[in-house]
Amino acid sequence: MFFLFKEDTYRICSCSLSMLFLIFSNQKRQRLCIFPANFHLLFSGGDVVQETISANVTEDTVSLEFQRSDGTLVTQLIDFRNEVEILKALVLGEEERGQSQYQVMCFIFYIKKDAFISSDAMSKLRQKNPGTVRTPEEDRGRENYTMDYTVDISRSIVFSPHIIDLCSEASESSYTRYEDIQLWSAAQGLPESTYLSAVKRFPAAAEPSLSNEIHVSELESNHQSCAELKQVWTPCQCHLELCIGWYPCELKYCKGKGESKSLSMTYRCGIKTCRKCHLFSYYVPQKQSCLWDE
Repeated sequence: MFFLFKEDTYRICSCSLSMLFLIFSNQKRQRLCIFPANFHLLFSGGDVVQETISANVTEDTVSLEFQRSDGTLVTQLIDFRNEVEILKALVLGEEERGQSQYQVMCFIFYIKKDAFISSDAMSKLRQKNPGTVRTPEEDRGRENYTMDYTVDISRSIVFSPHIIDLCSEASESSYTRYEDIQLWSAAQGLPESTYLSAVKRFPAAAEPSLSNEIHVSELESNHQSCAELKQVWTPCQCHLELCIGWYPCELKYCKGKGESKSLSMTYRCGIKTCRKCHLFSYYVPQKQSCLWDE
């Protein structure tokens, strides 16, 4: 078992598990190894990716970060208090095609609190058998997201106080959906107008009314896919897939004997690990901002 819990250990505010290495093979199998910081690993037929996971009990957040083999830096932040997930992508530019050095996008959406283990549980994780090669126990497939709005970073505190710092370089490229606004409104007890005041709808998208009449994939029909366009200065619908190859998704429970030896008890004894992909579809004012979607 990769992680163990010690229920009697002291409570700490943050925990960093910084030496997580994901191995992506040609067959897209994903494995996890734990090694000391000064190790550099090479595997024939596969790439080595270093993944960092940290938890902050005080702020009730968990964050995960890694760099893909193509240079894209992916950051995931879970804000349990506000039921917000942020996926940030820093994509290196193609200078030979006239792009700037890099561009940053943030995708902001609703997450159920039980979709990721809690920050408190993360802070109590302990490593066992760090040299063992591991794979995620469950592949949770791919979820599609059609984004509806650009988020005004200066007003983003209505979603989560962490957006303004994490997405500071994505002031014009942070996105969310109307269906997520509906879920936050119900979960947090705030009117939808509170969230709508912090977003700007994409061009050609219909304004949803507060009677829950939402537009379904209107952007997909109104904007041509960037992959179908040759003119780099034309507005289009961009697609970007971000996969989290390994993350702690659930707690595991074991049964044992209590102090009296006669009564059985259930205690937390580890975690279940998962893999999940997210495919984002969103409006860009020009294909030049989406050259990977070809």
